[in-house]
Amino acid sequence: MEWKETARWIKFEEKVEQGGERWSKPHVATLSLHSLFELRTCIEKGSILLDLEATSLPQVVEMVVDNQIETGLLKLDMKDKVTYTLLRKHRHQTKKSNLRSLADIGKTVSSASRMFTNPDNGNAEQHSTSRLQNSSEYSQITNFPPPFFSLPQLKNKFMKKLPRDAEASNVLVGEVDFLENPFIAFVRLQQAVMLGALTEVPVPTRFLFILLGPKGKAKSYHEIGRSIATLMSDEVFHDIAYKAKDRQDLIAGIDEFLDEVIVLPPGEWDPAIRIEPPKSLPSSDKRKNMYSGAENIQMNGDTPHDGGHGGGGHGDTEELQRTGRFCGGLVKDIKRKIPFFASDFYDALNIQALSAILFIYLATVTNAITFGGLLGDATDNMQGVLESFLGTAVTGAVFCLFAGQPLTILSSTGPVLVFERLLFNFSKDHDFDYLEFRLWIGLWSAFQCLVLVATDASFLVKYFTRFTEEGFSSLISFIFIYDAFKKMIKLADYYPINSHFKVDYITFYSCVCMPPEPALPARGSRTLDPEINTCSLYNNTIDWPSLTKKECWKYGGYLVGNNCNYVPDITLMSFILFFGTYTCSMALKKFKASRYFPTTARKLISDFAIILSILIFCGIDALVGVDTPKLIVPSEFKPTSPHRGWFVPPFGGNPWWVYLAAAIPALLVTILIFMDQQITAVIVNRKEHKLKKGAGYHLDLFWVAVLMIICSFMALPWYVAATVISIAHIDSLKMETETSAPGEQPKFLGVREQRVTGIIVFILTGVSVFMAPILKFIPMPVLYGVFLYMGVASLNGVQFMDRLKLLLMPLKHQPDFIYLRHVPLRRVHLFTFLQVVCLALLWILKSTVAAIIFPVMVGGVSSFYFISGSLYLKHPTKHITAFPTPSL
Repeated sequence: MEWKETARWIKFEEKVEQGGERWSKPHVATLSLHSLFELRTCIEKGSILLDLEATSLPQVVEMVVDNQIETGLLKLDMKDKVTYTLLRKHRHQTKKSNLRSLADIGKTVSSASRMFTNPDNGNAEQHSTSRLQNSSEYSQITNFPPPFFSLPQLKNKFMKKLPRDAEASNVLVGEVDFLENPFIAFVRLQQAVMLGALTEVPVPTRFLFILLGPKGKAKSYHEIGRSIATLMSDEVFHDIAYKAKDRQDLIAGIDEFLDEVIVLPPGEWDPAIRIEPPKSLPSSDKRKNMYSGAENIQMNGDTPHDGGHGGGGHGDTEELQRTGRFCGGLVKDIKRKIPFFASDFYDALNIQALSAILFIYLATVTNAITFGGLLGDATDNMQGVLESFLGTAVTGAVFCLFAGQPLTILSSTGPVLVFERLLFNFSKDHDFDYLEFRLWIGLWSAFQCLVLVATDASFLVKYFTRFTEEGFSSLISFIFIYDAFKKMIKLADYYPINSHFKVDYITFYSCVCMPPEPALPARGSRTLDPEINTCSLYNNTIDWPSLTKKECWKYGGYLVGNNCNYVPDITLMSFILFFGTYTCSMALKKFKASRYFPTTARKLISDFAIILSILIFCGIDALVGVDTPKLIVPSEFKPTSPHRGWFVPPFGGNPWWVYLAAAIPALLVTILIFMDQQITAVIVNRKEHKLKKGAGYHLDLFWVAVLMIICSFMALPWYVAATVISIAHIDSLKMETETSAPGEQPKFLGVREQRVTGIIVFILTGVSVFMAPILKFIPMPVLYGVFLYMGVASLNGVQFMDRLKLLLMPLKHQPDFIYLRHVPLRRVHLFTFLQVVCLALLWILKSTVAAIIFPVMVGGVSSFYFISGSLYLKHPTKHITAFPTPSL
């Protein structure tokens, strides 16, 4: 005779399948209402022993049996038989093949057992449910020597998934032939103690429920056992069980559970069907409040969101309070961040930080090359790729080391690029020294930013609404997506596909190099190599048709033929790499939620999704061997233009009045910097990210101003917070629970807040000049695919995108978003339409020379929202701006 495990719970039920070799998938426990009432009767009539002082299973059994005898519930001559039955061996569902054990990593520890006996004694059944407690108020572990546990218990990989202070509730249920009346006992130990092989894994036991009854009612006993096991896995009832002072408290807990039970009609549902666990579970706070007598409880999910005021702003949090003192906000930011400065370094000691470093590094390098090239074109190489690399490295590393929010990534932005182009052209037209003029604009702008810091002007951030945030972040995301496709189309133009190619006409295709005509200069805009003697161009000894394309251009020749512009396979291969990198990144990022491989392997693959995708498609590119365009990094550390150095003298190049007049364009730069920096900071510091170390709006702006001074003197680009890359940085550092119950979705815990990833990313960016021989193997289409992924990924969870999808959904298929319960659908669509119009206007503005006033228009969008809200939309849309959209 022995007890055998048949089911286990943490939050959802798992059964041992009929074959007895595997656990079922976690599913919602479906109970019969009759069994719950029978359980209530058992609690009313059975023995209730609360805060029992015992340290071993035999001692517990002896005290329970003695209590039954004292209360007249058990005859004295039955003591030995009941004790013998309860102390029989326990066999758990742990004997599996290695493959099955590997797949079972992450299972939990609640169990139910069934006791098999010989035909003379009948059979018995045990349910054992574990409740995981992290609170020290309810948990205390008593240590026993290692030999007290069996080897399968100690080797059970399931232990890796249990949080600290896990406690078990064991339910023993069965039928025997020597009892006339049921033997019922509910036990809560004074302290959780180890009871040996009673549990599947070595965790302390706090509760026991025992039900032994006469033969003939095995199914009824089994359902009662499932009922108490399910109750003990219920968050509200288990709190009641811990705090109960007598029998009536337990009965009140069961009654509360019955009040919340939903009954399914027997003719409309098959109990054999296992209900899949939901993706998200309702909070039990309302039930707890109702049980504790709280008033004004709102039902049906109508509880307002914290801080859900009509404007959808950020409330009067500590970081955004105006002190009214000189540099008061800056001082408070410094005091707030100093206690976390040491933890900002050792909190990065995790493998997840490595994946974030590699991912953000490649994104930053690609961005630096792109903006550096555009800056070189706009400023006649007065600022180029190398200046972009150096500026990114210096400003990024210093900012991540000292800023208030080190998760923010600095980068050049489109409006800054437009301003640089206009400033260079203006300086050229009026014979101003461009770099000196730019230096004084930078100094004035930095001074104005420091004035904003000193006067706590960052408090205005709290008036930014969801309307503004989503419009800004969506626009930047769309720009990333648009630029990724734009670069691929430009690549296709440079390496065109010969769509008119016919295999049968292959003999007609040709391309030869022809010498330049003596009376005319060489065709095209190419200049000859100065080392080449021009007289040799007409030397008949040169075999022009045998020259390569580069040699032909070098000697001033020109190409003739219908096949000269045809570059086979490069465009097609580039698009394969582009879409392949994007698709692979999205698939591997979602791999954590798949059903393949153990939990640890899935999490590791998900964390390194971007890096794995890049390596895979770099390998494919090398294997195929097509000459796709590669990442080109400067190999020499010197200014791009030979007409400038690393320091800009502040005087001597322009008239004296220019130094004062520079304050006027500097005001525009200040608005640009302030809006870009603070809107991105607001998005990074959202409540949804669950940041614990606080923000530092004033401190961030202070360092942006200081770094602007440095960049101005060194003629490096100006840098400000980059929205999409910052969001990607946060996404790569998100943390989830590692010990979620079987069937329960991992819970988002927050972001790994630290400074190390940003510092290392920017240091690597600075030394990329010396890594050119390695980086040259990375195809540009692969990096464009990463840009596409970053743009699309940053749109996930944006409520604006969810409301756009509602436009295409029939009413019956629309998700149950909270704001749809409060706001008429036509008002939701009107709100979305206004955002689309504002987004379109910003896009048009961004695409013209007027992009320099882009930040001003973003502020105008926020003002437009307030005006329209006060006149027409304020009441209905407060629910849209107040509630975050749940992840689907």
